[in-house]
This record gives sequence, C-alpha cells and structure tokens, in this order.
Amino acid sequence: MKSCHPLLDCRQIRENVTIKDTFGQGAVKLVRRGVWQNHQVAVNTLKNSSYIEDFSHGLHMLRQLPPTVNVTQLVGVCELDHIFVTEFHPLGSADQLESVLQREDLRRLDTLAVRFSLCEQYVKILHSLHTLPEGARVMCDSNFLEKTLSQFLLRDDLSLALNDVDALPLVDRTHGHLVKCGHRELFGEFVAPEQLWPYEDREFSDAEMPGYDEKVDIWKVPDVCEAFLNGVEGGAKIRLQLLSAHLQCKSDKPSDRLSALELLKAYESVREKLKLT
Repeated sequence: MKSCHPLLDCRQIRENVTIKDTFGQGAVKLVRRGVWQNHQVAVNTLKNSSYIEDFSHGLHMLRQLPPTVNVTQLVGVCELDHIFVTEFHPLGSADQLESVLQREDLRRLDTLAVRFSLCEQYVKILHSLHTLPEGARVMCDSNFLEKTLSQFLLRDDLSLALNDVDALPLVDRTHGHLVKCGHRELFGEFVAPEQLWPYEDREFSDAEMPGYDEKVDIWKVPDVCEAFLNGVEGGAKIRLQLLSAHLQCKSDKPSDRLSALELLKAYESVREKLKLT
C-alpha cells in the first residue's frame, strides 16, 4: 500500500473486495485473489471448520507479531465470516523459486548474492521468532522441505515474507513448557531427531511423546539454505564456507546446535569474506 489505511472491516470486505480466482489452499484455509481499490489482495477463508483454532491462531499471529519478524501485511479482518485479507505477492511462495528465476524478466536476479540473501533472510526470521518477548515460537508446519518453503512468500525483489503462521506454538521456559508439532508421529530425516518417536519397543502415543524447543528449526536450516543455493554458480564455495556452521546445526543434541543469532553471524561473516553484494 502507498499510504496507511485502517484494517478493512466486514462491511468493507463484503462490499469493496472483488473475489477473483483461487490460487492456493491447504487443510486450514482457501486463498483467493481479490481486488480492493485497484490493489490486488489475498483473501484467506476458513476451509474446514475443524481447523477453526488453527485459523484463529494464524490471524492472531498476523495481528501480534512485530515488524521484525517480516510477516506478510494484514489488510482486513472479518471474524464473523472467518475471512482475513493480506497483501498479494504475484511471485508466489519460496518453493516456486526455481520457476520464478527462469522467467525472462527475473533472470538477472538469479545470482549467488541474491540466493545467499534468501538463506540469511530465512535465518533472520527464525531469530525474530525465537526471541519474542513472550518466548520462542517454533515453525511447526515444516515437516518436509517443500512445506517449509511454502510458508514464505517471494516479494518482487525476491525478499522473503513469512506468510503461513497458523502453527507457531510457544516455548515458555519460565513455566517449563515445550512444544509438540501436531499429535501424530513424525518421520524422515528433515525433521529433527527429537521430533521422532524415541521408543522402539512400543507404538506411538501422543501423550508419551516428549516435547522440544526452537532448536528443531535450526536443524532444518542447512536443508533450506541448500534449496536456495541449488544449482547456482559459486554455490559450492559458499557450502564449503558454511560447512562448520551447518554441521553444528545438525548436531543430534539440541543444545549443541547454534542459535539463530549465532548462525546469522556466521552467514554475515561468509558474506563479508566472499564480498557478496
């Protein structure tokens, strides 16, 4: 938006937002393209009433997260209709990065510096989430790589905006409260070791599954950064420079992993060393 405007209310959304095509959907919500006063916007609607808590939590996060988190901008809310409106980013989500960079008008942005900047921005957002006044929030909707990347939108300049904030549980160390990402058993190498069912002698039980903290996000950083650097000239040089930091991110013991801030400092050091601008 070019100027400040109060959040749109139910009447304004119903009367002044024209709904166009659907361009995204998940278990929680349906996302459609809309137009308000010649601005393209994203209209998010509750898809399944069973997920009303997730939908409400996502809206609460959009309202409460500070600008340091670099979250997508909220434009309007109609809780009565289970709808909220956000800014629209035509380039889509970060899991579409490769196809975006193949566009003729954007190929000039397919550089080592731009791709490495995505790694840095991702870690900056994690750092912001992990250092909120109320405690650390964990990106729980990230059980595999593509899903993690889809949580972020690409702005026109290829900067990242955190968009999907339906699942950001709070680690409250003051009261000894850890988190669990859902109530089902998780599998695979992408999730952190502490997110896997630890008992081989009995079947999974959500009640017996131990909780964990924000270090599960750190475990996933090397894979996400690798996806951003995939195939770019000079990527091998950066991977070599990041090897030590990324190995620490993959420590089996969560306390041995770097914090997001420590990792960010390592990234900044690599940027300066390789003179990436």
